[in-house]
Amino acid sequence: MGAGLSFRATAVAVLGFALAMAYLESAVVVYLQGALDTRVGDIFPLRPELEAGDLYRIEVGREAATLVMIGAIGAFVGRSRLERLAWAAVVFGAWDIGYYAWLQVFSGWPGSLVTTDLLFLIPVPWVGPVWSPVLVSVALVGVGLTAASRLRTGRHIADTRWHWAAGLAGGFLVILSYTLDTGRLLNGGLPGPYPWPLFAIGMLLALGAAADALRGHSS
Repeated sequence: MGAGLSFRATAVAVLGFALAMAYLESAVVVYLQGALDTRVGDIFPLRPELEAGDLYRIEVGREAATLVMIGAIGAFVGRSRLERLAWAAVVFGAWDIGYYAWLQVFSGWPGSLVTTDLLFLIPVPWVGPVWSPVLVSVALVGVGLTAASRLRTGRHIADTRWHWAAGLAGGFLVILSYTLDTGRLLNGGLPGPYPWPLFAIGMLLALGAAADALRGHSS
C-alpha cells in the first residue's frame, strides 16, 4: 500500500483509517453500555460479573484484535522494520485520541481530561486519568510521523541497544503507573491517586531516547 503513495498521501490514509477505527470502537462502547443499561464511563468499581464472565473475555479479545489491526496497517504501509513500527505508532496514537474525541461527541464523556478511565485489560486492568493516554498518543503520533518522514527520505535514525533499552524502560514505567492499583481494582475497590511522577519519568526517558534516535546519534 505505502510503496505507491507519497509520504503525505500515506499519512492521510493512515490517519483516516485510525480515526474511522476510533469511531467504530466508540460507537460499540455506546451501544454496549446502552444494552447493559449503564452510562458511558460508569466503570468503577469493576463489575464482578464482567470480570469473570464472557463479556470480559470478549473485551480482551477485542483489544487483542485492535492491536493486530494496528500492526497490520504498519506492516502494509512501512518499507522497513523501523518504518512499520513508526506507522503502527501513528495508528495507535490517532486511534486512541479519536476514541476519546468520538466518545465525547456521542455521550459527553469524558467530562474532562482528569476523568479516570479503564484504559486496557491485557494482561491486567490499566487505570489512569484520560490526559495521560492522550499525552502518550500525541507523542506516538508526533514521533511516528517524524520517523516515517525521515525514513522515507533516506535520512538516518539511530537504532542502537541504548535507544531501545531507554525507550522500553520508559514505556515500562508508564505502564507501571497504570497498573499499580490492579489488586485493589480486582478486589472491587476504587482507583487511588494516580502516580503521575512515575508516568513523567517514563515519558521523559522514552521521549529522550526517541529524540536522540531521530537526531541520528548512535552512541
